[in-house]
Amino acid sequence: METTKANAAFLCNYEVMQILQKLKDNTQKKHKREGSLATVTYETVHYLQDTECKNQSAESIQKFLEAMKGFKLTKSEKLMMVNTPPRTELEIQLIVQESEERLSEEDVRKIIELANEFLPATP
Repeated sequence: METTKANAAFLCNYEVMQILQKLKDNTQKKHKREGSLATVTYETVHYLQDTECKNQSAESIQKFLEAMKGFKLTKSEKLMMVNTPPRTELEIQLIVQESEERLSEEDVRKIIELANEFLPATP
């Protein structure tokens, strides 16, 4: 089956977790016909609940992305920051390609501040 770019989208871990939790709830209501799907859904949700997305909400992600508009970052770089919010300069260097040329030291500090503000670390 061929997909078109119009229907393609990136999903962050939070969105995947929300979709799979709904699917898991619906699957449990039905008979156990989709055994392997239920297993994959359960394992994925279990994994995602131990990641940063556990503390995120749709609103916090939206606010973070709004605040990130001032930086010239790609969609995939922003997605990586939502999935694994950068807490150090090194993490930004790993996420942002050619970060030394594209971001100033002040930009890097501001991104870390925004990540800490809108996407708090797991306690």
